[in-house]
Amino acid sequence: MRGTLYLVPAPLDFGCATQSPLSDSMPQHTLSRAANLRHWICENAKSTRAYLKRVGESHPLCTPIQEMQLQELPREVHKKGDHQGGFDAKPLLAAALQGHDVGLVSEAGMPAIADPGSSVVRAAHELGISVVPLVGPVSLLLALAASGLNGQNFAFVGYVPSDPGERVKRIKELESLALKTGQTQLFIETPYRNTALLQSLLQTLQTNTRLATSSGLTLESATTHSQTVKLWKHSGWALDNATPTVFALGR
Repeated sequence: MRGTLYLVPAPLDFGCATQSPLSDSMPQHTLSRAANLRHWICENAKSTRAYLKRVGESHPLCTPIQEMQLQELPREVHKKGDHQGGFDAKPLLAAALQGHDVGLVSEAGMPAIADPGSSVVRAAHELGISVVPLVGPVSLLLALAASGLNGQNFAFVGYVPSDPGERVKRIKELESLALKTGQTQLFIETPYRNTALLQSLLQTLQTNTRLATSSGLTLESATTHSQTVKLWKHSGWALDNATPTVFALGR
């Protein structure tokens, strides 16, 4: 009998200056299920151990953390992603084939959504292993809901280019698509480039295009700012270069 692959969300406060209690954003059922897993596939073993330590503060772990089996996804998967295939994740699921339940976790949010993990999910389906997503925070959906933009037609497009020229080109492409189709465009950036991206957006977008940012979602300090570019320029609203932020634009 095969085990089950559980997609275990992680809190969105990874890398933030402050953390909120897990119970503020994670359902008890998710925390209970995580506490009962001893086999894990993860981005980073160190951060996963830290997360499990937090889980253990409210839900006794089934086994000491140092005795759990944690397998890291390869570094090239972290850098390039695994959503386009090319990485065979089947060997990582050996424990599930032996009847053990396995947890897939990323550093923040839902694994395989704006994070690595889709190759593991595909491999599980190919091997006949049940896949069960657990409930937890997904920054993209929280940001979309808080933006006031079109929630019936939207797309997540990942990161925009870091090169200034390519970034401006990409911003214009996304704006053109959003204004033509009404489809909200969601994207993210490494936090230390938040200010640079916001500046490019305000300099590039048309004045009537609506721009939204959501920072530090699920934290007490969370903020969402959504208005036309024209009003953005008059508001003086700024972002810091430390807090994870989701950007969205549309009409």
